[in-house]
Amino acid sequence: MTAEPSTENQRFRVGPPPPFDPELAAALEVIGEHLPPSLHPEMIPALREGLATLEGTDLDLTLGGAFDVEERTIPGPQGSPDISLLICRPTGTAHAVPVVYHTHGGGMVLGDNRTGIAEILDWARELGMAVVSVEYRLAPEHPHPAPVEDCYAGLVWTGEHAAELGLDARRVIVAGASAGGGLAAAVALLARDRGGPALLGQILLCPMLDDHNDSPSSHQMAGVGVWDRTANDTGWTALLGDARGGPDASAYAAPARAEDLSALPPAFIDVGSAETFRDETVAYASRIWQAGGHAELHVWPGGFHGYDQMAPQAALSQDTKAARLRWLRRLLGN
Repeated sequence: MTAEPSTENQRFRVGPPPPFDPELAAALEVIGEHLPPSLHPEMIPALREGLATLEGTDLDLTLGGAFDVEERTIPGPQGSPDISLLICRPTGTAHAVPVVYHTHGGGMVLGDNRTGIAEILDWARELGMAVVSVEYRLAPEHPHPAPVEDCYAGLVWTGEHAAELGLDARRVIVAGASAGGGLAAAVALLARDRGGPALLGQILLCPMLDDHNDSPSSHQMAGVGVWDRTANDTGWTALLGDARGGPDASAYAAPARAEDLSALPPAFIDVGSAETFRDETVAYASRIWQAGGHAELHVWPGGFHGYDQMAPQAALSQDTKAARLRWLRRLLGN
């Protein structure tokens, strides 16, 4: 069992957790009965099994015929297994369309290429886009660099086969939530550093960016809400093992470690005020600005981690989703 993260190096004082939005607090009482704030390694198999029975089982990926859907097996990173891409293209579209390249969430240890895809498909239907969602290998069975290299390999393949798929290679946007947000940020760094596909934008939703797990918000939200500091330690340790929090962890695993955040695509970044990832997310946006880049940051008051997916009808969730869609519309010039 993973020990409780140490607070010996805490260099700051924090107050009590920020208050949850009242509507979300009511939802969290119900959610907490099934999803405790903390995740320990021995809980992963049961959570995977439960997620497999719940996530996407009733979702019509065609959205009533709006999309043609296929699952394509493609070569993985060199020397690694093939990977699967879920490809959803607007039905009956004759011209090349923009594409959201989606990296799913799940703390690096959970999920598949259908996890969290419902909102992405909503964007695509509204704005005439396609969606490509990658199935990457999960930790701890497949630690870094397996997940991010799978995601990058899928992005490169998508760019190379854009014409065949009816996609506009000049308008590719990477997007992900939670661990998927961290992976989307890392894929953007890899694309820049390796001269890979030119990205139009990046959408980082409550992203998992910093393996140090020692921010004020990580201490403030310990034992509270969804995905607390212990859960975060479990996820990062699964991905990085003994390297977690040490001097040798890669920026392509933990993008907060990147020394240079210049020359990145425009970013939409959001996070709740009452969640573990708040401070590392705010810091990442600030560093993009400091490097001369473009980022739109939203810190949603009283939001817990994943509130918009777990309580989608709440007023704050609706405002959150609307802001994302507005940014995408501006980016695409729609």
